[in-house]
Amino acid sequence: MLDINASPEHPLVAASILSADFGRIAEECRDVLDQGADLLHVDIMDGHFVPNLTMGQNMIRDLRRHFPDAFLDVHLMVEQPDDYVDSFADAGASLFSFHLEAEVNHAALLERVRDRGLKAGLVINPPTPPDGLEPFLDGLDLVLVMSVNPGRSGQAFITDVLDKARWIAERIGPRTRLEMDGGLNGDTSPQAVAAGVDVLVTASALFGADDRKAVIDALHRG
Repeated sequence: MLDINASPEHPLVAASILSADFGRIAEECRDVLDQGADLLHVDIMDGHFVPNLTMGQNMIRDLRRHFPDAFLDVHLMVEQPDDYVDSFADAGASLFSFHLEAEVNHAALLERVRDRGLKAGLVINPPTPPDGLEPFLDGLDLVLVMSVNPGRSGQAFITDVLDKARWIAERIGPRTRLEMDGGLNGDTSPQAVAAGVDVLVTASALFGADDRKAVIDALHRG
């Protein structure tokens, strides 16, 4: 399984299954992993924190059963992420990330995530200033910067987030990955990598492509 704390030689590609064909989900995940994707990114939405409903613990459990060695990067866009730590840990998640904007005790929840043996991440939305992350940066395995407003795939990249990525990149250590999600493609991913991002989430640009390997290879090149 991928060691998320090891500094990668090239940007990692996180295949966001939000844009996969859910009727063929195992086949879709196998294809992108075989084509070179480094990890699977799973977006969990509750219909309240963002206006959409997606997957849950059963999806994680089935992905773990089919892909025992895959790194499952679980991004919770939910109002009460503390309600889900145990169930997602039991289902086989590798990393549990939740939003700085969620009204929770962030420090306590991060500790609980780590106590369950999960890697811990925090996420910020495009309008959110990054300084709220500063008290937690030393203990994070991953910081996710949203480069679109969360809730659906296929949106255009918000260039203003690049300054935020630079700010974070200057303050994290080598064991913490900086991930970006939203509107990343061959044109925008080099901008993200230049700002310090080393994990690129791709959804519609990957799963909608005729040549998925070419997309992954381009993202690996940054």
